[in-house]
Parts: sequence; structure tokens; C-alpha cells
Amino acid sequence: MIYSVDKKDIEIGISACLIGEKVRFDASNKPSHFCIKEFSEHVSYKSFCPEVAVGLPIPRPTIRQIKRDDVIHVSQKDGSGDVTEALKAYGKKIASMTKSLSGYIFCAKSPSCGMERVKVYSPEGNSLPSKGVGAFAKEIMDANPLLPCEENGRLNDPLLRENFVARVFAYKHWQTVVESGLTKHKLTTFHSQYKYTVMSHDLIAYKELGQLLARADLPLDEVAAQYILGLMTALKIIATRKKHANTLDHIQGYFSKHLQANERQELCEQIDAYREGLIPLMAPLTLIKHYLLNHPKDYLTKQAYLSPYPDKLRLRYAY
Repeated sequence: MIYSVDKKDIEIGISACLIGEKVRFDASNKPSHFCIKEFSEHVSYKSFCPEVAVGLPIPRPTIRQIKRDDVIHVSQKDGSGDVTEALKAYGKKIASMTKSLSGYIFCAKSPSCGMERVKVYSPEGNSLPSKGVGAFAKEIMDANPLLPCEENGRLNDPLLRENFVARVFAYKHWQTVVESGLTKHKLTTFHSQYKYTVMSHDLIAYKELGQLLARADLPLDEVAAQYILGLMTALKIIATRKKHANTLDHIQGYFSKHLQANERQELCEQIDAYREGLIPLMAPLTLIKHYLLNHPKDYLTKQAYLSPYPDKLRLRYAY
């Protein structure tokens, strides 16, 4: 299986408050049920609280992002206790130490850990457009542009949750291949396993990645760098029902000649019902997996698209 690795080998960075550590300004936490009860069965966590790490006490006065002369500062609301540079320095330090991470889950809206839409204020305390990025989170993401990142609040959305988890397992697979010593053959094999995954997210990227691997004028390291950037960028795009249905149609074509007329009709009806929003994605996928047991196709069996992560997560039952 694509995801057959020990949970200890899949390390996810996470805001400490999300897994129950009482490190927030009011000595509370902000536990995420998904992170603690579900995802933790398949990954291990490396937790961080940058505010505590730079010396702020528990409990502590709240801090916020304040825009002064077009520069964002992180301090108490009266401007005192500025920790902007300390948070940035800590972010750079952790970023350099966590290249082995396969994903990161940040605490939303935090002036230190928010990925996006963090509240920003004027020096007078007036609310400005919420376009801030947490000072710590920015350093982590800037240093690791391939790293799958998400916020706890967005993980409540079934589509965003599934997308993040799929990216984590795909990225971990890539890390494992690279650690084993990347070769042209390994890169080509990796791509062959993710063809239908990419197709379900971005058809243009699907074609471009294939063309990239066909080039013989580029050194392997350059091809690999362009490839994984293109793949992870494509996987950020949320796959729609239309794209999934198109992918399922392509998969069906591989073994439809081996099916009886009633079996072909049943699969077509399942795909159409999914396309129309009547059933979840797991329904036609389950039927395809059943037919693959009876009519094995090695190429299809190895497709990450069919089993991108442990089935126990049940992420494809919700849409």
C-alpha cells in the first residue's frame, strides 16, 4: 500500500494548544478532535508554542498584529512587549530543524501561528483588513514551500480535511523515495502511481508533469525539484465531483472489457450518481476495488488515487 508506513515515521508539526497543551494566553488549550482522536492514530506529532518558546508566560497578556509604518509588529495592544523578531527568529530556527516533517497544522487566527486572515490593527487599535500571517507560521511556510500546511478551523471542512491528509501522505511517500536515493526510474515509477491523483485535481498539471519527465535535457535533480513542486501545487487544488468523475471514467476504461454488461452498467450508474451528488466518492471507488479483485490490473492496483491514506480515516465518505 502507498501509505504502509509506521505512524512514528509520519511526523506532523502542530500548534501545542491543538493537542491539549495548556499554553494559550489564558492558560487554556484549544483541542482539535480530529487531530487528537482520529489523525493521531496514523501520525505522530511534534508540538510547538512559539509564544511560550520566546519567553512569554502562562497566563500572559494577549498579543496582536499591529501595522505601523507599513510594517507588521506583534506585541501587546498598547505596543509594549514587542516579540516580532523573537517569533521570526524562533520560526527560522524550527524551520531549519524540521525538514523531516510531512505536514503542519497551525492554530487559526493566532498572531504567531495563523496561516492566513490573521487580524491586523492600527496603532490606535482600529481593525484593519484581516490579511495577516502569523509571524512564526510565515517562517515555517516560507522555508518549506512543499510542506502540506493547514489550520485547525479549516480541518472541520470535509473537503479541506481530505485534501490536507492526502497531501501529507503523498509528500511522505515522496520523502521516502528521496531518502532511498532518487533515480530516474524511481521518479518515473512515483509519477505513474500518482497519475490519476493529479488528474483528479488539475488536468493541466497532469499533462505538464508527464511532459517534464519526458525531457532528456535536464539533470535529474532539476527535474525532481520541478516535479515535486508541480505535484504539491496541483494537489492543493480541491478536486471537484466533475474532476473525480472524469478520473473514474478513465479508470473504468482499463478493465471494462472484462466486465459483464450488467457490471459495466452498474459502474456507470455509480459514477453518474456520484457526479450528480447523490452518493459519496467512496461508493464508486468501492465497486472499482471489488472489480479489481476479480480482474487484477497491476497498474491500477498501484494507483495512489484508490488508497491515498488509511481507509480507517473514512474521509471519502463525506462527499
